[in-house]
Amino acid sequence: MPVCVGATAMQRMAHPDGEMATARATRAAGTGMMLSSWATSTIEEVRSSAGDGLLWMQLYIYKDRDLTLSLVRRAEEAGYKAIFVTVDTPYLGKRRDDVRNRFKLPPHLKMTNFGSAELAFSSAEGYGEDSGLAVYVAQAIDPTLCWEHIAWLKKNTLLPVVVKGVLRAEDALEALIHGVDGILVSNHGARQLDGVPATLDVLSEVVSAVAGRCEVYLDGGVRRGTDVLKALALGATAVFLGRPVLWGLACQVPLCGEQGVSDVLELMRDELHLAMALAGCCSLAEVNRSLVRRPEFTSRI
Repeated sequence: MPVCVGATAMQRMAHPDGEMATARATRAAGTGMMLSSWATSTIEEVRSSAGDGLLWMQLYIYKDRDLTLSLVRRAEEAGYKAIFVTVDTPYLGKRRDDVRNRFKLPPHLKMTNFGSAELAFSSAEGYGEDSGLAVYVAQAIDPTLCWEHIAWLKKNTLLPVVVKGVLRAEDALEALIHGVDGILVSNHGARQLDGVPATLDVLSEVVSAVAGRCEVYLDGGVRRGTDVLKALALGATAVFLGRPVLWGLACQVPLCGEQGVSDVLELMRDELHLAMALAGCCSLAEVNRSLVRRPEFTSRI
């Protein structure tokens, strides 16, 4: 199924089983899950829950390079199949709700892939009057992120490296120059920079620039099977879901969890199946650009 689960942080805020419930659901659905570096379940716990399911690791480039590589090594040893490195977060965007409520993890949770309280986002000293996550990113994530870091990562892992956060043809071409194995067209849920385009609006540009030299994926705003069909028709190999998975986890807590995620994925599968059938496509191979048309804009002024 070309509908996968994207990296969303701190899933145990939505359900006590968090990322482990999501991993079980994605395995049952026959699709893949991208685990956030900021998960509230460890890399190894999620692998155990997923069994032989398909897992990928999302990665931030930390100021501490040894720490960054330790996450990569653990993912390699646990059988994850690729590293999705986020390139659109050298700083955290201004998330005003997080500032207003001084967002931080509840005291019983932490980012479990890190040993120290500071890196686990559970500092006893607190984070002042700002968004705790904004303070955390400023303290821990390298703001000098550049293409050389992608080349450095490629040298330090045998896993495929996918860049997550590309929105322009120019950046797609630069990514290819630096040897990436895939591109995820993403605007980080539109939470980083106000006014960025919808990912579907720039997908064709990136696909054309890549010209088949690597796979291209998409996340952001995928809510229905018709959204999936449009993305596939415009050249995406697969799409990733974020918020809907969290909604499935959180629905009727503590009852849903894994079942809620399974329900979301099956809804998407059924809707995609119906959309393909009504568009005259008997297989994914038959989905192509001819299915999507954009009306020409005509000014009435």
